[in-house]
Amino acid sequence: MSEQTENAPMTESTQAAQTTQAPKSAQNAAGSKFQPILLGSDINVYGMARAFHEAYGITSWAFAHFQLSPTKYSKIVTVTLIDHFDELETFRTSMVTLGKRLRKEHPTTKYLIIPCGDTYSTLLSQCSEQLSPYFVFNTLDPALTEQLSNKASFYELCDTMNLPHPLTFTVTKEEAAAGAHHTLPFGYPVALKPADSVQYLTVDFEGRKKAYIINTPEELDDVVGKIYANGYTGKLIIQDFIPGDDSNMRVLNAYVDQHHRVRMMFLGHPLLEDPTPVAVGNYAVIAPDFNQKVFDRIKHFLEEIKYSGVANFDMKYDSRDGEYKLFEINLRQGRSSYFVTLNGCNLAQYFVEDLVEDTPFDGKTLYAHGSKLWLEIPRSIFHKYVCDNADKQKAKEMLNNGNWGTTLEYSRDMSFRRWLQIRYMFYIYTKNYRKYFVEKKD
Repeated sequence: MSEQTENAPMTESTQAAQTTQAPKSAQNAAGSKFQPILLGSDINVYGMARAFHEAYGITSWAFAHFQLSPTKYSKIVTVTLIDHFDELETFRTSMVTLGKRLRKEHPTTKYLIIPCGDTYSTLLSQCSEQLSPYFVFNTLDPALTEQLSNKASFYELCDTMNLPHPLTFTVTKEEAAAGAHHTLPFGYPVALKPADSVQYLTVDFEGRKKAYIINTPEELDDVVGKIYANGYTGKLIIQDFIPGDDSNMRVLNAYVDQHHRVRMMFLGHPLLEDPTPVAVGNYAVIAPDFNQKVFDRIKHFLEEIKYSGVANFDMKYDSRDGEYKLFEINLRQGRSSYFVTLNGCNLAQYFVEDLVEDTPFDGKTLYAHGSKLWLEIPRSIFHKYVCDNADKQKAKEMLNNGNWGTTLEYSRDMSFRRWLQIRYMFYIYTKNYRKYFVEKKD
């Protein structure tokens, strides 16, 4: 997800810088073996900065076109804002200029780029040839990036690789105008989402949601019409809705090194999602999970397509056939991926060991277990809104035993202003759950 689409409590506008400058307050590069450069300013960026700080005591640099609250008032990440940094020409020019200067000033330091949003992942892929002389990073060939990031072509690839996904009907703008979505091969309710999530970020209208659950043909016709009328031109994905509440979701993060070997896989069990329309699908509570069948399928897929970097998969358990069905792959760590670091698999170390040190790998993938609950919300929201079942009881035990954590509440980076900012964000979350939460039924 681009930092533009963070939930309301995360958003704050700030005047952007006009030139690309390395942060004056961050002196890691002088005499250091490497310097992390994060792209974005959202909670994903803060989670990665915290991982680097925990593992190496290092301050990360971040570059973005917009300032968001998770990285404000922080001592572990210094954000530089650049107007139009989310656009190709500005991104390429800014990063090449920065790279040339850093190479001249600190020729022995490796500058490690990690994109933390869909837009930046795509831009890095498009500019990899120009940036590779100055930085180290994981990225994919632009054609593979497009194939994986577009949900329509991703599902086609899943079919060829025998990866389960929901029954899917794809419609173009022209087909929608002709009423192709009036006849679906499955019944209601259905899920609706754009195939091109990056292009959809530029579209805005009243009632816009990241994804929709549609209950009637009339509602579907209305939403499809609004999406296309407001400038979206890509395909739309209409899917059979998998029944069940948020506790049927799963999220998997895997690290694949530059030689296309899967080094680590960690499975999370989301218990609650953000109900705010622009943030639907963002996880709010994740418990650790383990499923070797899921690991084996995803590992084979990643190595077969010659993937590299962090891959983040969203999936949902379908009780009708016992399968975990894929919704999407994000070509980066998930915005909630600090839950992986929280449970002992520090993501920063995987990037460094692979791209900075190129450490030997014995071929034995770590299928990680965990024991800590991750929260993005106040505990009061957990107690009130998580579905009351056995999974919630296990999560409550983790809370009661102190086996839990958040991304943002880092004791080594907690000034009064930052503490106040987080309290405000939690207040907005409480307000949004009260306004938008609707219990999901089987």
